[in-house]
Amino acid sequence: MRAHFQRFAAYNAWANLRLYDAAAKLTDEAWHRDTGAFFTSLAGTLNHILVADRIWMRRLTGEGETHTALTDMPFPALADLRPVREAMDARIIAFVDTLDDTAFGDDVHYSNTRGEPHHLQRGLILAHLFNHQTHHRGQAHHILSQLDQDPPPLDLLYFALPAA
Repeated sequence: MRAHFQRFAAYNAWANLRLYDAAAKLTDEAWHRDTGAFFTSLAGTLNHILVADRIWMRRLTGEGETHTALTDMPFPALADLRPVREAMDARIIAFVDTLDDTAFGDDVHYSNTRGEPHHLQRGLILAHLFNHQTHHRGQAHHILSQLDQDPPPLDLLYFALPAA
């Protein structure tokens, strides 16, 4: 299990880097443009991914910033969001690296954003965290297309293939 989640943590950082490189080519107006996406714009979508990661990492580790609203936009400017995203990706990698195979089956007790108590296995939470990012990166990929940008390939296979 550990190697599986280590691969997903590394892939996650790789995919985010590629997506942020593409986003850096946008004007500020395009970055904030309402494209009809669930979180309105590329800025809203990428901030949402970070907000959700902060929430889940706080639940998993008991440390770090958290949010009560999934629509928070703590970093409206890409230049401010990017280093925080990169630090979060490094934090996720480091966290997964600390776990042994048995830790993925342990229950994590937490409260959701409405304060309701829940518990899930650590491995399921991490699977959700990575799946959630992939889901919203897909939306961000589509937003880039709507903004006349060539979105980068983000498939796991591109990450896994040896460099040519």
